Amino acid sequence: MNVDVILGLQWGDEGKGKIVDVLAPKYDIIARFQGGPNAGHTLEFNKNKVVLHSIPSGIFHEGKMNVIGNGVVLDPVIFAKELAMVETYNPRASANLLISKRVHLILPTHRVLDAAYENDMGEAKIGSTLKGISPAYTDKYSRNGLRVGDTLRSDFWEMFDALTLKHLRIIQMLGASVDNMLIDGMPYTEFVALWKKSIGLLKNMQLIDSEYYLNEAIRNGKSILAEGAQGTLLDIDFGSYPYVTSSNTICGGVCTGLGIAPRHVGNVIGIFKAYCTRVGSGPFPTELHDLTGEKLQKRGAEFGSTTGRARRCGWLDLVALRYAIQINGVNRLIMTKADVLDTFDTIQLCNSYQYNGREFSYPPYEICDQQMTPALMGVIGWQQDITEVSGKEELPLKLMHYITAIENFCGAQITMVSTGPDRKQIISLGNH
Repeated sequence: MNVDVILGLQWGDEGKGKIVDVLAPKYDIIARFQGGPNAGHTLEFNKNKVVLHSIPSGIFHEGKMNVIGNGVVLDPVIFAKELAMVETYNPRASANLLISKRVHLILPTHRVLDAAYENDMGEAKIGSTLKGISPAYTDKYSRNGLRVGDTLRSDFWEMFDALTLKHLRIIQMLGASVDNMLIDGMPYTEFVALWKKSIGLLKNMQLIDSEYYLNEAIRNGKSILAEGAQGTLLDIDFGSYPYVTSSNTICGGVCTGLGIAPRHVGNVIGIFKAYCTRVGSGPFPTELHDLTGEKLQKRGAEFGSTTGRARRCGWLDLVALRYAIQINGVNRLIMTKADVLDTFDTIQLCNSYQYNGREFSYPPYEICDQQMTPALMGVIGWQQDITEVSGKEELPLKLMHYITAIENFCGAQITMVSTGPDRKQIISLGNH
């Protein structure tokens, strides 16, 4: 079993980028298996803070190969900017980065469509990042999409023009227009020109048949860390639909997003925050609309790394966490941002939902109903700064009690605790 999986167990923003960065030295290959530049993986090292959107989080480790797998959707403009940023820290990044030819491209009109669809929904809008993710996946599954490998074809631009024309018809039907649409602050025509220029860079990258490359690596005994984006509760099938992303964020997405068999999957490492956050619309049973929620937001610097939007904050939802552990087959848990709770005298945990006079121990189909309310239990906070802690023995006893309460409810062990944003601020609990 050569492939370990790392994924988020909440609504994304769990700190996966940092954890991949920490674990990367143990693996030969880090492979991203789904999602697009709507994801933002934040890494902090050597007093530097960087945010990755498409490139795997192992890119800053010399000699580690990084693969953008077939399950990803890629915006050439965002990718080009990201690669330029990465190369300021690792000039050899391109040599260690491989891109599947089967990756689908996000076109400029996908960005316009995303905004037009969102606007058309009115008050029922999803809260899209407007990066064109959903329209790109829509084209993928309707068999209209363009892929990275298509850029090598002599008729690529004819294919681009044909698909763009289809999109323009839909945009017109939605009552929108590219003429008054800004993409990343640029007029549509200016962005298209930049997109076409970025295709030139993309064509010169190492484009591979990633499923063959990864399976060959497995046969040769190489170790792979599969990196997911977003979080389990945003999964297109098992998340809080329709307030979800457009791909399978769960462990099953590794097989389809990288082209590997289930028998190769070993450890499934689940990342969760010591509390909960969510960006955009959708259900959030433990959300706090008070000063406590504001305190979590401020102490946790809870603003989206991709959009800059303020994240909604609330207590840790054990019901949803246990559900995520179950459907992913998680056997190792890592808790992040424990330090954010350092100053709280009492911390609440959700251990069931109340809905229409019934108690639920799992997130039901009706999770989006506003009448879903959490049942909370309080635990005593540790009220101690843990950002300078260097070992398990230095962690406050009340924090260990908090960890034990989570483990007992969820039936899984927490193996590491993050005590700050830097890659060095992480404590192994030695129980794995």
